[in-house]
Amino acid sequence: MSYREETFMKFKRSELISKLNYIEELSADEVKNLFHEVLNGGIHGFCFSLYEEGQKPGDIIPKAQIEKRIKILSKYSNWVRTFSCTEGNELIAEVAKEYGMKTMVGAWLGDDPEKNEIEIQGLLEVAKKGHADIIAVGNEVLYRNDLPKEELIEHIKRVKNEVPDIPVGYVDAYYEFSVHPDISDLCDVILCNCYPYWEGTHFNDSLQHMRQMYYQAKAAGNGKRAIITETGWPSQGEGLGGAQPSRENAMKYFINANLWAEDEDVEIMYFSSFDEAWKVGDEGEVGAYWGIWDSNNNLKF
Repeated sequence: MSYREETFMKFKRSELISKLNYIEELSADEVKNLFHEVLNGGIHGFCFSLYEEGQKPGDIIPKAQIEKRIKILSKYSNWVRTFSCTEGNELIAEVAKEYGMKTMVGAWLGDDPEKNEIEIQGLLEVAKKGHADIIAVGNEVLYRNDLPKEELIEHIKRVKNEVPDIPVGYVDAYYEFSVHPDISDLCDVILCNCYPYWEGTHFNDSLQHMRQMYYQAKAAGNGKRAIITETGWPSQGEGLGGAQPSRENAMKYFINANLWAEDEDVEIMYFSSFDEAWKVGDEGEVGAYWGIWDSNNNLKF
């Protein structure tokens, strides 16, 4: 890209960011056009959705299926976040690197010690191959109360000791880093999930609420790098309190979150990339509709 083109792109993004102030005044067509401008201009990162229709955790996913989706995401983002290092998930970072992307690689920890050990081993293998730029040891383990905090701390320390040159963190809801300062102190980077939707926030207040969530987690890190590891808005399903899923709200939230992040230099791993039907079991109907693409890899909007 030439200097002139780069200057034009910066001006263009600045012009888009200014629209944060009056997005509610836009027509449906204007919202759709703005959504495409933001997506095509590129965002920081996406959470990777592994499972296609009829698939679920426990299924072994082939590399070819992963490559199909990474190829799509690499056109629109610089980073991809993974949640596990087993059952094919361990291949995501390798494929992402082949497409020039950076990776946040996660180990899924739960209440089964044997499975946790397999996840940690898989995580270390991916990291030692050079496929991880940031490591996430566990996702919402404290929120789910799956592990005693002492065990989580030992897992984090072990990974930090074995791969000292890679930033290591732990992912949880934004407020958990205030509740557990010892976890915040141990992490190299604060990895926080920020969901106004799951707190029943009306869409009109969602951006300010998400902003508040992020800065609460960042404050708990006492100056450390902080990344929003999940935030998003579903396009259909049942509502929660004042939060209502809709195609327009999903597009507007994507626009707001990513333009705000660019304006305030915040890193976001947007949730999610593709719709995943298996999530209905845990989250109800709304769980299947968080993607920017549908389960057949088609852009939804």
